[in-house]
Amino acid sequence: MMSRRLLQDKGTETLRQSCLSALYLPTDKFYTVLQLHNLSINYQVENLHRDRLQGIVGSGASVQNSTVHHLTKTLLLNYDKGIRPVKNWTQPTTIYIDFILHAVLDVDGQNQKLTTSVWYRQLWMDDYLVWDPTHFDQINEISLPVEAIWIPDIIIQEFIDIGNSPHLPYVYVNASGVVKNYKPMQVVSACNLQVYAFPFDQQNCSFTFGSWMHTVNDVNLQFWRSLAEVENDTRAFLGDSEWELLSVPSTYQRLQSEGDDYAQIQFNVVIRRRPLLHVVSLLLPSMFLMLVDVTSYFLPPNSSGRITFKSSTLLGYTVFRINLHNELAITALHTPLIGVFFAVCMALLVISLAESIFIVQLVNMNEDVEPICFTANSCPSSHSTSESPCPSLETRGRNGDDRLSGSDPKAGVQQEEEHLETESRDLQRRRLPLEQLQEEISSIKLCLHNLDMDSNPKNEWLAFCYRLDRFLFLLYLVVLAVYTLTMTSLWLIWSYP
Repeated sequence: MMSRRLLQDKGTETLRQSCLSALYLPTDKFYTVLQLHNLSINYQVENLHRDRLQGIVGSGASVQNSTVHHLTKTLLLNYDKGIRPVKNWTQPTTIYIDFILHAVLDVDGQNQKLTTSVWYRQLWMDDYLVWDPTHFDQINEISLPVEAIWIPDIIIQEFIDIGNSPHLPYVYVNASGVVKNYKPMQVVSACNLQVYAFPFDQQNCSFTFGSWMHTVNDVNLQFWRSLAEVENDTRAFLGDSEWELLSVPSTYQRLQSEGDDYAQIQFNVVIRRRPLLHVVSLLLPSMFLMLVDVTSYFLPPNSSGRITFKSSTLLGYTVFRINLHNELAITALHTPLIGVFFAVCMALLVISLAESIFIVQLVNMNEDVEPICFTANSCPSSHSTSESPCPSLETRGRNGDDRLSGSDPKAGVQQEEEHLETESRDLQRRRLPLEQLQEEISSIKLCLHNLDMDSNPKNEWLAFCYRLDRFLFLLYLVVLAVYTLTMTSLWLIWSYP
């Protein structure tokens, strides 16, 4: 009111001075001065109202800020964060814990470490952080620094390394004294990883929460949610990774140490590996190489290309194993089944190559035998068999004997000489017909061929080598089938215990 009155008095004085000066002005200029005066008064009134409105709002915000500041000062005035916040020291402080698995970041089978992202929540009652909201402008909840109040010493017992967890410096406290501490954590914990069935393995890692110093008489633990909700809650889990979250069963237990009981809550994270990537990159190429080795048995045993083909397959498998060595899960105690699978596959390839070398060596052993020379003496004599395979030679021998057996020796010799001279003269005068000569040559060739087929062991040895190679091939297939069934059964048993 005083400011409005002062403004009116000031406007009246200004108007009076304007009127006095207007007496000496023309009429049109007088109205112009009057309009400018009215605009000046309106502008001053608007500025006054704006200043008063800003003052009212600023005073309200300052009052609210001062209330929160006053409440914080009041709560922390005589607060001692080193003392458990209970008025009756015989009553334990109950900590309500909640555990939500967000992601599986890394599974290190060689070092037995599991890296996970966890959403951790804990809640407890602080008897010294209680106020009446009606005395503090209906403020029901405020945030307080973590360093200023008592915080329970709840830790994860499997914790082995400091992760990249964000630091949240505040907690929420309501008027009833309930303190809520929400924080995401990256946990690097120890876990008994069983990678024997890799890549069809399933892991069960535990996260045990408990107080490191306080017994159950001072600090007790309870579940924030029900056990069924904790076990089946997989909504926050990132399911696009290599691992699949199956369940999170939890238990409450008490650990006895040196005559005291310590409360513990254990969350068991059950995860299963998605094997598709490892099957495509590890198992299928190995199976294809084994199939290629099996098809190499269809090459002839005496072919040098079979050994070259099997050697190339073995070399390719060795290079394949070296390139994919880092993708295998390694442990210091047990060899994974996939490692046994690769070792046996390589052993089978080596055995297959050795068997082919052995068969080729057997085939080439027959080529070192000296061939049999067949002469006219190879034909059986007339007194050994009744039918000679060389009838023309037998006829000639028999005719000669008949000529020598008719007379006394001297006369026979003379007659033979005369006969030979006569025959030589006849042979000089004429030649044997070409057809008779071809018949004689064909008869001799047939004789030699029959003797070769009856007495040459080369064909029998080659047939024996082919039969042995076929038997070893069938034996190789049986061993490979039994090995495949055994590995499949072991993987199924260990994948679904």
